[in-house]
Amino acid sequence: MAWHEDLLVGFDLETTGTDPRQARIVTAAVTEVKSGEPVRHRAWLADPGVPIPAETTAIHGVSTQRAAAEGRPAPEVVAEVADAVRGHWAAGVPVVVYNAPFDLTLLDEELKRYALPSLVPPGTSPGPVIDPLVLDRALDRYRRGKRTLEAACQVYGVALDGAHDAGVDALAAVRVARALALRFPELAEADLADLQSRQATWYATWAEDFSAWLTRKGSPDPSVDPSWPLRGAARLVG
Repeated sequence: MAWHEDLLVGFDLETTGTDPRQARIVTAAVTEVKSGEPVRHRAWLADPGVPIPAETTAIHGVSTQRAAAEGRPAPEVVAEVADAVRGHWAAGVPVVVYNAPFDLTLLDEELKRYALPSLVPPGTSPGPVIDPLVLDRALDRYRRGKRTLEAACQVYGVALDGAHDAGVDALAAVRVARALALRFPELAEADLADLQSRQATWYATWAEDFSAWLTRKGSPDPSVDPSWPLRGAARLVG
């Protein structure tokens, strides 16, 4: 059975900010999907322990007050979310994450913040991971316009009702991944190990090209981490 026809797990975070090294988890979702339809959904609301900026609340709808009143302690949420992701990886089930280096790095940083075990156990590698953003960039390289999840949903005919809700985005990411596999037969036919390797190569190539573009634009910090699906190779081995 081709990977897109089997069980897939969507994963998404909504957070306090855009820096995965500093931001905290506010909401999380892990959604098991078969044939494009959810079969099991888990969701979390955390009290991140820091103020949620108003501009961030405007995006995902969770205020500092609500998170403090209704959210569970962040260490508990972080541990449970990481256990869910690890469990699917251990079972060989692909975890679909749109822009994986952001969400997975942020989760790993949260684990480190609370002195919890690393997302990737020593001696192992993260995955399998399916990153629709990486696939879209590589397979439709010259398409103009944004590469956000919302834009990808429009391109691939995926309904997105309520973007920036972790559960909605997790399911949409899986549906975009399936749509990509249906549009590009070579993607559907790839085995997971090969696809994991190819995504890492595609991401590194994109990072190099984007760094070069930033340099041409005179950016003071044109470097882009080429690591995928988790930033910082040092965390992969210990």
